[in-house]
Amino acid sequence: MKAIVYTKYGSPDVLELKEVEKPTPKDNEVLIKIYATTVETTDAIFRQGNNFSARLFTGLFKPKFTRPGGEFAGEIKAVGKDVTRFKEGDQVFGTTAPSFGAHAEYICLPEDGAMAIKPANLTYEEAVSFHPGALTALPNLRDAANIQSGQEVLINGASGSIGTSAVQLAKVFGAEVTGVCSTANVDLVKSLGADKVIDYTKEDFTRTGQTYDIIFDTVGKSSFSQSKRALKPGGIYLTTVITPAILGQMLWTSKFGSKKAKILFAGLRSVSEKNEDLAFFLELVEAGALKPVIDRRYPLEQIAEAHRYVDTGHKKGNVVITVEH
Repeated sequence: MKAIVYTKYGSPDVLELKEVEKPTPKDNEVLIKIYATTVETTDAIFRQGNNFSARLFTGLFKPKFTRPGGEFAGEIKAVGKDVTRFKEGDQVFGTTAPSFGAHAEYICLPEDGAMAIKPANLTYEEAVSFHPGALTALPNLRDAANIQSGQEVLINGASGSIGTSAVQLAKVFGAEVTGVCSTANVDLVKSLGADKVIDYTKEDFTRTGQTYDIIFDTVGKSSFSQSKRALKPGGIYLTTVITPAILGQMLWTSKFGSKKAKILFAGLRSVSEKNEDLAFFLELVEAGALKPVIDRRYPLEQIAEAHRYVDTGHKKGNVVITVEH
């Protein structure tokens, strides 16, 4: 089968399309033919190897996970003899996290992995698009920040994969939402339900005088030190980007002050928690309260080009990789 492989950190050119052995499912596993996957900002960060904190997970000197990709949608082609949750022919979507390997034609995963039956009204590309960001946005807003109806919430990076989900989820929870994005994405963020949109090329949200109960920086472009002036007393600053500074601030603010800095490692949550969130997302999708946002599509053979686009930092929603089927 075809799979993307990389053995060193660097530019998108380190990604190679290779023929590798097709996996065989163990007794408790399913074999999935992947039809769609995504390239996320985290995929690019892991590939680059520039973030030392990320290297603590991916490998200090070289990648220890040589087949990238964490999100998938596809069809189950075979099941192990002990599998009861799924059957051959089921159309599924989910995440391989905390492992990888979805940038390939096939993958084997345990039947109790973080996956669910794909809604019939979503294409494979749509199904794989809505949950990468949502699986991060939901636990941050609901669990880390304990979002409440009527609160004022600011989403920095509102047009990205996590941001587009965060805007929609914050509205589901009844918050008043301000999105921060570039000029080109203002209309997109408004269409997702944001009550107000700040164009960061024209205005700094930390200096407007407006304060918020929750500031969720989905792209790591701000800092707690910069943002705390825009937090209400008791407010919470969330970020998805691990740095020594945020880890120290999280520890400090857990003991002192009313304004808190938090980071939640969403990818490391238990499989059962992720499956509960997938079920919650399905209800929202069926109710029309959550919709995927797809920016560009690339075939698996052009994944390096997809990474180059993600590296620009200007993707809207999700970049989808399609696998021939």
